[in-house]
Amino acid sequence: MEVELSIATLCPKKIKLEKYLIMKSKSLCLCAAIVLLSLASCKKDPATNFKNPTNLTNPFFPVAAGKKYIYEGQTSEGLKHIEEHRLTSTKTILGITCIEVEFKAFLNGVLIEKALDWYAQDNSGTVWYFGEAVDNYDENGVLKDHNGSWEAGADGAESGIIMQANPKLGMKYREEYYLNHAEDEAEVTGTGLTVTIPLGTYNNCIKTKNFTRLEPTLNENKFYAPGIGLVKEEDVTDKTEIRLIAIQ
Repeated sequence: MEVELSIATLCPKKIKLEKYLIMKSKSLCLCAAIVLLSLASCKKDPATNFKNPTNLTNPFFPVAAGKKYIYEGQTSEGLKHIEEHRLTSTKTILGITCIEVEFKAFLNGVLIEKALDWYAQDNSGTVWYFGEAVDNYDENGVLKDHNGSWEAGADGAESGIIMQANPKLGMKYREEYYLNHAEDEAEVTGTGLTVTIPLGTYNNCIKTKNFTRLEPTLNENKFYAPGIGLVKEEDVTDKTEIRLIAIQ
Protein backbone atom coordinates (compact mmCIF):
# COMPACT_ATOMS: atom_id res chain seq x y z
CA MET A 1 0.00 0.00 0.00
CA GLU A 2 1.32 3.38 -1.04
CA VAL A 3 1.26 6.21 1.44
CA GLU A 4 1.29 9.84 0.30
CA LEU A 5 3.05 12.14 2.73
CA SER A 6 2.59 15.89 2.45
CA ILE A 7 4.73 18.64 4.00
CA ALA A 8 1.86 19.34 6.34
CA THR A 9 1.94 15.76 7.50
CA LEU A 10 5.69 15.73 8.00
CA CYS A 11 6.08 19.22 9.48
CA PRO A 12 2.80 20.39 11.00
CA LYS A 13 4.55 22.66 13.52
CA LYS A 14 6.50 24.45 10.78
CA ILE A 15 3.33 25.19 8.80
CA LYS A 16 1.54 26.54 11.87
CA LEU A 17 4.55 28.75 12.65
CA GLU A 18 4.61 30.18 9.11
CA LYS A 19 0.89 30.94 9.23
CA TYR A 20 1.34 32.60 12.62
CA LEU A 21 4.20 34.78 11.33
CA ILE A 22 2.17 35.85 8.28
CA MET A 23 -0.81 36.77 10.43
CA LYS A 24 1.43 38.58 12.91
CA SER A 25 3.04 40.59 10.11
CA LYS A 26 -0.35 41.64 8.73
CA SER A 27 -1.47 42.62 12.22
CA LEU A 28 1.62 44.78 12.77
CA CYS A 29 1.11 46.52 9.41
CA LEU A 30 -2.50 47.22 10.29
CA CYS A 31 -1.51 48.65 13.68
CA ALA A 32 1.14 50.84 12.07
CA ALA A 33 -1.39 52.17 9.58
CA ILE A 34 -3.85 52.97 12.38
CA VAL A 35 -1.15 54.84 14.34
CA LEU A 36 -0.18 56.92 11.29
CA LEU A 37 -3.81 57.80 10.62
CA SER A 38 -4.27 58.75 14.26
CA LEU A 39 -1.21 61.00 14.22
CA ALA A 40 -2.40 62.66 11.03
CA SER A 41 -5.81 63.35 12.52
CA CYS A 42 -4.17 64.96 15.59
CA LYS A 43 -2.49 67.64 13.47
CA LYS A 44 -4.63 70.76 13.80
CA ASP A 45 -4.92 73.61 11.38
CA PRO A 46 -3.18 76.60 13.07
CA ALA A 47 -6.15 78.75 12.07
CA THR A 48 -8.33 76.88 14.59
CA ASN A 49 -6.43 78.74 17.32
CA PHE A 50 -7.50 82.04 15.74
CA LYS A 51 -11.30 81.92 15.64
CA ASN A 52 -11.76 85.70 15.72
CA PRO A 53 -8.29 87.02 14.86
CA THR A 54 -9.25 90.56 13.81
CA ASN A 55 -11.09 91.35 17.04
CA LEU A 56 -8.23 92.59 19.22
CA THR A 57 -9.48 92.61 22.81
CA ASN A 58 -6.08 92.45 24.52
CA PRO A 59 -6.18 95.47 26.89
CA PHE A 60 -2.50 96.32 26.27
CA PHE A 61 -2.81 96.11 22.48
CA PRO A 62 -6.42 96.95 21.54
CA VAL A 63 -5.73 98.60 18.13
CA ALA A 64 -9.27 99.87 17.67
CA ALA A 65 -10.56 99.81 14.10
CA GLY A 66 -10.21 103.15 12.34
CA LYS A 67 -8.16 104.69 15.17
CA LYS A 68 -4.96 106.62 14.56
CA TYR A 69 -2.32 106.86 17.29
CA ILE A 70 0.14 109.76 17.03
CA TYR A 71 3.49 109.88 18.82
CA GLU A 72 6.21 112.53 19.00
CA GLY A 73 9.55 113.03 20.65
CA GLN A 74 12.89 114.74 20.33
CA THR A 75 15.61 112.17 19.53
CA SER A 76 19.34 112.38 18.93
CA GLU A 77 18.56 112.60 15.20
CA GLY A 78 15.89 115.28 15.48
CA LEU A 79 12.13 115.55 15.99
CA LYS A 80 10.45 112.22 15.35
CA HIS A 81 6.76 112.01 14.51
CA ILE A 82 5.02 108.62 14.24
CA GLU A 83 1.52 107.73 13.11
CA GLU A 84 -0.10 104.30 13.43
CA HIS A 85 -3.48 103.80 11.81
CA ARG A 86 -5.51 100.59 11.70
CA LEU A 87 -6.93 100.16 8.21
CA THR A 88 -10.14 98.38 7.23
CA SER A 89 -8.18 95.99 4.99
CA THR A 90 -6.90 92.57 6.07
CA LYS A 91 -4.29 90.09 4.85
CA THR A 92 -4.38 86.31 5.13
CA ILE A 93 -1.09 84.75 6.24
CA LEU A 94 -0.70 81.02 6.90
CA GLY A 95 -4.49 80.72 6.72
CA ILE A 96 -5.01 83.36 9.43
CA THR A 97 -6.74 86.68 8.77
CA CYS A 98 -4.60 89.56 10.04
CA ILE A 99 -5.46 93.21 10.52
CA GLU A 100 -3.34 95.77 8.71
CA VAL A 101 -1.86 98.74 10.55
CA GLU A 102 -0.26 101.52 8.55
CA PHE A 103 2.91 102.87 10.18
CA LYS A 104 4.50 106.18 9.18
CA ALA A 105 7.64 107.72 10.66
CA PHE A 106 8.79 111.27 9.97
CA LEU A 107 12.12 112.86 10.97
CA ASN A 108 12.11 116.65 11.06
CA GLY A 109 9.00 116.62 8.91
CA VAL A 110 10.35 114.25 6.23
CA LEU A 111 8.86 110.78 5.71
CA ILE A 112 11.58 108.22 6.43
CA GLU A 113 9.57 105.00 6.76
CA LYS A 114 6.19 103.68 5.76
CA ALA A 115 5.04 100.15 6.56
CA LEU A 116 2.07 97.83 6.73
CA ASP A 117 2.14 95.71 9.92
CA TRP A 118 0.08 92.52 10.23
CA TYR A 119 -1.38 91.39 13.56
CA ALA A 120 -3.85 88.73 14.74
CA GLN A 121 -5.15 87.72 18.17
CA ASP A 122 -5.41 84.06 19.13
CA ASN A 123 -8.14 82.44 21.22
CA SER A 124 -6.24 83.05 24.48
CA GLY A 125 -5.89 86.79 23.87
CA THR A 126 -2.25 86.83 22.82
CA VAL A 127 -1.56 89.18 19.90
CA TRP A 128 0.77 87.81 17.22
CA TYR A 129 2.91 89.73 14.77
CA PHE A 130 2.90 88.16 11.29
CA GLY A 131 5.21 90.55 9.47
CA GLU A 132 5.49 93.89 7.75
CA ALA A 133 5.96 95.39 4.30
CA VAL A 134 8.45 98.24 4.67
CA ASP A 135 9.32 101.22 2.48
CA ASN A 136 12.38 103.17 3.59
CA TYR A 137 13.06 106.69 2.29
CA ASP A 138 16.19 108.85 2.18
CA GLU A 139 16.54 112.34 3.65
CA ASN A 140 14.87 113.79 0.56
CA GLY A 141 11.81 111.56 0.87
CA VAL A 142 12.81 109.34 -2.07
CA LEU A 143 12.17 105.59 -1.80
CA LYS A 144 15.44 103.90 -0.88
CA ASP A 145 14.79 100.22 -0.10
CA HIS A 146 12.54 97.72 1.65
CA ASN A 147 14.92 96.58 4.38
CA GLY A 148 13.13 95.13 7.40
CA SER A 149 10.30 93.56 5.41
CA TRP A 150 9.28 90.02 6.32
CA GLU A 151 6.26 87.74 6.30
CA ALA A 152 5.63 84.66 8.45
CA GLY A 153 5.91 81.49 6.38
CA ALA A 154 8.10 83.06 3.70
CA ASP A 155 11.81 82.25 3.46
CA GLY A 156 11.93 80.73 6.95
CA ALA A 157 10.34 83.72 8.72
CA GLU A 158 8.15 82.98 11.74
CA SER A 159 5.43 84.94 13.51
CA GLY A 160 6.20 86.43 16.91
CA ILE A 161 4.30 87.73 19.92
CA ILE A 162 3.69 91.47 20.14
CA MET A 163 1.66 91.25 23.36
CA GLN A 164 1.05 88.39 25.79
CA ALA A 165 -2.52 87.63 26.88
CA ASN A 166 -1.47 87.96 30.53
CA PRO A 167 1.88 89.76 30.76
CA LYS A 168 3.82 88.77 33.86
CA LEU A 169 7.10 90.02 35.24
CA GLY A 170 10.05 88.18 33.70
CA MET A 171 8.25 86.92 30.61
CA LYS A 172 10.57 86.84 27.59
CA TYR A 173 9.38 86.37 24.04
CA ARG A 174 10.34 86.86 20.43
CA GLU A 175 8.38 89.59 18.67
CA GLU A 176 9.51 88.67 15.17
CA TYR A 177 11.88 86.28 13.45
CA TYR A 178 13.44 86.51 10.03
CA LEU A 179 17.08 85.45 10.37
CA ASN A 180 19.50 88.37 9.98
CA HIS A 181 16.67 90.69 8.98
CA ALA A 182 14.13 90.95 11.81
CA GLU A 183 14.91 89.53 15.26
CA ASP A 184 13.26 91.83 17.81
CA GLU A 185 12.73 90.42 21.31
CA ALA A 186 11.07 91.68 24.48
CA GLU A 187 10.98 91.05 28.22
CA VAL A 188 8.35 92.22 30.70
CA THR A 189 10.31 94.21 33.28
CA GLY A 190 7.52 96.02 35.11
CA THR A 191 3.82 95.63 35.95
CA GLY A 192 1.29 97.73 37.85
CA LEU A 193 3.13 100.94 36.93
CA THR A 194 1.81 104.50 36.75
CA VAL A 195 2.89 106.43 33.66
CA THR A 196 2.35 110.16 33.22
CA ILE A 197 2.65 111.88 29.85
CA PRO A 198 1.19 115.22 28.66
CA LEU A 199 -1.86 113.36 27.32
CA GLY A 200 -2.71 111.98 30.76
CA THR A 201 -1.85 109.66 33.64
CA TYR A 202 -2.30 105.91 33.21
CA ASN A 203 -2.36 103.26 35.94
CA ASN A 204 -1.64 99.51 35.91
CA CYS A 205 0.77 99.87 33.00
CA ILE A 206 3.37 97.33 31.97
CA LYS A 207 6.94 97.96 30.90
CA THR A 208 8.96 95.93 28.43
CA LYS A 209 12.63 95.92 27.60
CA ASN A 210 13.09 95.67 23.84
CA PHE A 211 16.26 94.46 22.18
CA THR A 212 17.66 92.63 19.16
CA ARG A 213 20.78 90.66 18.34
CA LEU A 214 21.07 92.66 15.14
CA GLU A 215 21.61 95.93 17.07
CA PRO A 216 23.57 95.06 20.25
CA THR A 217 23.66 98.71 21.40
CA LEU A 218 19.87 99.08 21.32
CA ASN A 219 18.52 99.68 24.82
CA GLU A 220 14.85 100.57 24.66
CA ASN A 221 11.87 100.44 27.01
CA LYS A 222 8.19 100.55 26.07
CA PHE A 223 5.21 101.33 28.31
CA TYR A 224 1.71 100.03 27.62
CA ALA A 225 -1.48 101.25 29.31
CA PRO A 226 -4.63 99.10 29.61
CA GLY A 227 -7.34 100.14 27.18
CA ILE A 228 -4.88 102.30 25.23
CA GLY A 229 -1.79 100.34 24.23
CA LEU A 230 1.66 101.86 23.73
CA VAL A 231 1.91 105.26 25.47
CA LYS A 232 5.66 105.82 25.71
CA GLU A 233 8.98 104.65 24.28
CA GLU A 234 12.29 105.55 25.86
CA ASP A 235 15.80 105.20 24.52
CA VAL A 236 17.86 104.48 27.63
CA THR A 237 21.19 105.14 25.87
CA ASP A 238 20.25 108.53 24.40
CA LYS A 239 17.89 109.38 27.27
CA THR A 240 15.16 110.43 24.87
CA GLU A 241 11.44 109.65 24.78
CA ILE A 242 8.67 109.33 22.23
CA ARG A 243 5.21 109.81 23.73
CA LEU A 244 1.63 109.36 22.66
CA ILE A 245 0.27 112.85 21.93
CA ALA A 246 -3.13 112.11 20.36
CA ILE A 247 -5.67 109.41 19.45
CA GLN A 248 -7.88 110.26 16.50
